[in-house]
Amino acid sequence: LLDNPEANEEFIKYRKLKDDPRITPVGKFIRKTSLDEFPQFINVLKGDMSLVGPRPYLPREKEDMGLFYDDIIKTKPGITGYWQINRQENTTYKERIEMEIYYVKNKNIVLDAKIMLSTIKTANTCSRDLI
Repeated sequence: LLDNPEANEEFIKYRKLKDDPRITPVGKFIRKTSLDEFPQFINVLKGDMSLVGPRPYLPREKEDMGLFYDDIIKTKPGITGYWQINRQENTTYKERIEMEIYYVKNKNIVLDAKIMLSTIKTANTCSRDLI
């Protein structure tokens, strides 16, 4: 990334790369089918995660998240969440954090149910796209 100013700028803005050169074709398939999320169910069974919640964030992201970090990490992370169902391809990191804090401040069983239903709907759409 350091050799590519455009990639650096994209990573700073989104905290990911649209066309990450490190992802292999197998990795793309695993991500597209969300198979990479499956091991997190073990964490749900262990009680370390919930089905719905903010994404797990790392301590090194504290500075980037600013004042929101402490509020977000107080909530058990989830496999799916408000950001995942509302994100657009060009959602910035700042917008993602704003969606995460919205969930933390407004979480309730009805919102969780809506997120789960939307996640299932999105997963079904993605599965049909693979066929």
